[in-house]
Amino acid sequence: MSMLVSGGLSVIGGAVGFFGAGKRKRAAAREKARREAEIKQLVASRQEVSNPYASTTDLSGLAKDLSGMMTNPFASMGVATNAAKMEIEEADLALASTLDTLKATGAGAGGATALAQAALKSKQGVAASIEKQEVANEQARAQGEMRMNEQKISEQQRLQGIQISEGQRTQQADAQGNIFEYNANEARSVADINRAAGLADRAAAQQAQAGADQTGAITGMLGGLASAYTGFKTQ
Repeated sequence: MSMLVSGGLSVIGGAVGFFGAGKRKRAAAREKARREAEIKQLVASRQEVSNPYASTTDLSGLAKDLSGMMTNPFASMGVATNAAKMEIEEADLALASTLDTLKATGAGAGGATALAQAALKSKQGVAASIEKQEVANEQARAQGEMRMNEQKISEQQRLQGIQISEGQRTQQADAQGNIFEYNANEARSVADINRAAGLADRAAAQQAQAGADQTGAITGMLGGLASAYTGFKTQ
């Protein structure tokens, strides 16, 4: 009688365990399928691989030909003729004045010549000094213009260098920002996929365990039936 009761209890327990394991197995299978679908969706929605330097542009257009700014300040320099003209005019005036003096005083030709030569020499010295100053002033103006042109060209070159350098820095920063953004999004996607994969693996393990529990329940039920049958026969 005790074997019959024990066998019956084993059959009931096995049946309860079998159906309970089956319920857990179906729930684990649904969870596994849900996680696998999540993984597929995460993989499908991953960002496309892009070129972070795709927006890089050629900055050579910022470099301009500055040769048009270059001039020859000495090209328009002329000869200081005003001083020479003044010299001639003053010499003529000196000679005329000398002749007038000679007429008035009745001096001889020798005195007139000496006086004229002295006056001419004095005027020549003044004219030469003026001409020298004019040449020096013209050269100074030309040199000043040359230095100003050099400074203008140097400043334009400096500004162009800043534009090109800043353009390169901006493009490099944009590319590095794109790389950072891509890597951050990729890391998140990989983490989400790994998490979903881990949950899918756990559901698969639960499904397998539930299947093993079902097998154990069936084995217990069969053992209980055998015990019940043996107890029934011994009555």
